Amino acid sequence: MANKTTAEKLATIQQGYTLEGATIELGAAIVDGEIHKEAQVRLPLAMMNRHGLVAGATGTGKTVTLHMIAEQLSTAGVPVFLADIKGDLSGLATPATGSEKLTARTEALGQQWQAKNFPVEFLSLGGDGHGIPVRATITSFGPILLSRIMDLNDTQESSLQLIFHFADKNNLELIDLKDLRAVIQFLTSDEGKAELANLGGLSKATAGVILRELVTLEAQGMEKFFGEPEFDTAELLRTAPDGRGVISCLELPTLQTKPLLFSTFLMWLLADLFEDLPEAGDLDKPKLVFFLDEAHLLFNGASKAFLEAITTTVRLIRSKGVGIFFVTQTPKDVPADVLGQLANRVQHALRAFTPEDAKALKATVSTFPVSDYDLEETLTSAGIGEAVITVMNEKGAPTPVALTRLRAPESVMGPSADDLILSTVAASSLLAKYGTAVDNLSAYEKLNGQAAVPTGDAAPGLPPVPASSGSSQTDIDAEARRIEEEILGRPSSRPSSAPAPEYPAPPAPVPAPQQAPQQAPQQAPQQDGMFGDIAGALGGALGGGLKSMVRSMGTQLGRDLMRGVFGTSSRRRR
Repeated sequence: MANKTTAEKLATIQQGYTLEGATIELGAAIVDGEIHKEAQVRLPLAMMNRHGLVAGATGTGKTVTLHMIAEQLSTAGVPVFLADIKGDLSGLATPATGSEKLTARTEALGQQWQAKNFPVEFLSLGGDGHGIPVRATITSFGPILLSRIMDLNDTQESSLQLIFHFADKNNLELIDLKDLRAVIQFLTSDEGKAELANLGGLSKATAGVILRELVTLEAQGMEKFFGEPEFDTAELLRTAPDGRGVISCLELPTLQTKPLLFSTFLMWLLADLFEDLPEAGDLDKPKLVFFLDEAHLLFNGASKAFLEAITTTVRLIRSKGVGIFFVTQTPKDVPADVLGQLANRVQHALRAFTPEDAKALKATVSTFPVSDYDLEETLTSAGIGEAVITVMNEKGAPTPVALTRLRAPESVMGPSADDLILSTVAASSLLAKYGTAVDNLSAYEKLNGQAAVPTGDAAPGLPPVPASSGSSQTDIDAEARRIEEEILGRPSSRPSSAPAPEYPAPPAPVPAPQQAPQQAPQQAPQQDGMFGDIAGALGGALGGGLKSMVRSMGTQLGRDLMRGVFGTSSRRRR
């Protein structure tokens, strides 16, 4: 290999990156110290859902690489999700300014550079920053992800799952932190001790620890990240009127001191997409490319359940048309089971200042195919804006390793002006839907016998609370057992009698004024899935009261189906 001439090395790269379909142009190969614009390095657009890794030491150009790839994905009509931790990626909305230095660089790469801006949707967690507020309900977030934020141990995480199970079973909606706190307080109270005993495996002491951690979250101001209206992750799949993919840029600069929160929230978005999207198979281009920046924060100190959930999501979401790119400093930041699924590799320079750095360097080199480069030397000497690349070609085989001078972005490499961001947010079609937090009837109000605090219009798309049908609970339970046995083809697991827990009685609902039904958004996901179909069929034949009962039964019986690999559950799927 070392005896190859420069021409032979170039021929290997040119042949390896000669592709038939649409591609993302990454840059020009560097061979024997010289840039060769005739040897273009590219990534097949159809292989972007095979996932990838962008790694490198701080300051080597990882963020600029994301910026450049996001621009080309948008141009190809592929929506992109980016987490903007430092605020630099908002520059995608502003055309860059040319210069002599920039022109010289792009001409050397064979890049036809042109200043452009791109369609950007600015998002912010809970409205903490400039952007459309992104919130999740507690029940949707699920016990595994919430345990991650609360830093619970395995035993406490299992106990939290029992608490969620209790709330699900008893139709106690967990919308925000006060709802979960109310449920835990009820279970640890004198009137709830019988329910606590029935759960099994949940001690009062463990419930008390979880309650204290929950209060700590509230004291840290994290309650604004949970609530309604819940963000619909289908919003991430939009295209602009001109056909370009919308780049959803989640602003996170104020959350740098809460790394677990933002990394776990990103995983919730991904898990929600995973549960909602149908199987797509092999596509000409992905439905979405999702960049997980600071990926090491996902895995540091993660529980076994959390790691297994990430691995499962990464392995299976490919078939739903979503590509995930992990962005971190070294490949060793990513567990082996996940790393083995990342076919597209963009490795920026590494530093070997310490023995630990030297180990990381050797480990990184071992993950690349055999090449014409001395990778240990190449990775420690690569300049800013250069990276060692290998990707999956259209036949599913790795391309030759190529040291590459990366292309320059065509929009501003830095933050956009505040007035541009604010005007973009104000003009967004999502502002009316998500801009105002609401507090609907949920577990807190039910357990305390209070009406919901009117904080705004009802959250769009949520079903009304079903009115009582007048049937006795015994009759409903008997019918539910019969239907369950017909659906599942096995004896019912429901008890022969299920007396309702003695909660404080909620106030009688106030009749809502009659109004014309609103047309559902065209892009809204279909509700309820299999049990929704069952409810629809039975409801038409047996009446609305039974339809509501069947839907409620579906929520409880189908919990394993409705809750995803992270224990997540969306009200849109219930």
